[in-house]
Amino acid sequence: MLSEGVHSLVDTGNGGLMYYGLEQSRKPPDQAHPFGHGRELYFWTLVVAVSIFAVGGGVSVYEGILHLINPVESENQIWSYSVLGIASIFEAISWSYAWAAFQQERKGRSIWRTIRASKDPSTFTVLFEDTAALLGLVIAAAGVFFSHVFNNPYFDGTASVLIGTVLVIVALLLGYETKGLLIGEGLEKKKLEGIRALVADQPGIKGVKDIASIFVGPDDVILILELVIEKELRNGDLLSVIAQAEQGVRAAYPEIARIFYQPSAPVSENT
Repeated sequence: MLSEGVHSLVDTGNGGLMYYGLEQSRKPPDQAHPFGHGRELYFWTLVVAVSIFAVGGGVSVYEGILHLINPVESENQIWSYSVLGIASIFEAISWSYAWAAFQQERKGRSIWRTIRASKDPSTFTVLFEDTAALLGLVIAAAGVFFSHVFNNPYFDGTASVLIGTVLVIVALLLGYETKGLLIGEGLEKKKLEGIRALVADQPGIKGVKDIASIFVGPDDVILILELVIEKELRNGDLLSVIAQAEQGVRAAYPEIARIFYQPSAPVSENT
């Protein structure tokens, strides 16, 4: 029960951190941050992962080991079951909202593939935490029940260690996913190939020599294109061709906020 109490406090605090991260990520660009503050969300998600690992998982495992070394008989099982039952109701409601939001991103993909493809950690972070919370409640209830039925306090300590293990696993998964976003992930290969074909199909552009992208926020992508252009194009015509290509890319991929171009061939023989 103490482990679940610590878990609940950590879960509540993490919710506040995620909300703060979301608010900070929506701040407009400024001179110090010309590409915006989108990665604030990634940073605070990493803080949440560390919090789950160190505070939630660490304290639960520590308390469980103490109870295994110095077992104490559990008391007031009715109160324990009541608290766990009420907590289960609230966690189930929260989980249902998180699952509904997550389902909107799945689009027929598997759960793990959706998590890997998602660039908004707030969705799967809440789902991870709520899933761990429900599993922790089940483990805690089992620990209280078996400790009482078999009059064996070791079940209580074991349940605490298992709860901590679940939290550590969730924290590691969350940290792994957030690390890639914080370092810098780009668009999926399929989307990049689609952009390459779309741009290369524009008159005056022979092809795309190189293409790179990076997420600076959940819905904010920077795209860099190195174009192979026709030498016969004049400067004015080139700008028109690039504008048409940019318009097509933005229409097909609205998450791309900024597009930068670099010609790989001179516009004319005099340049």
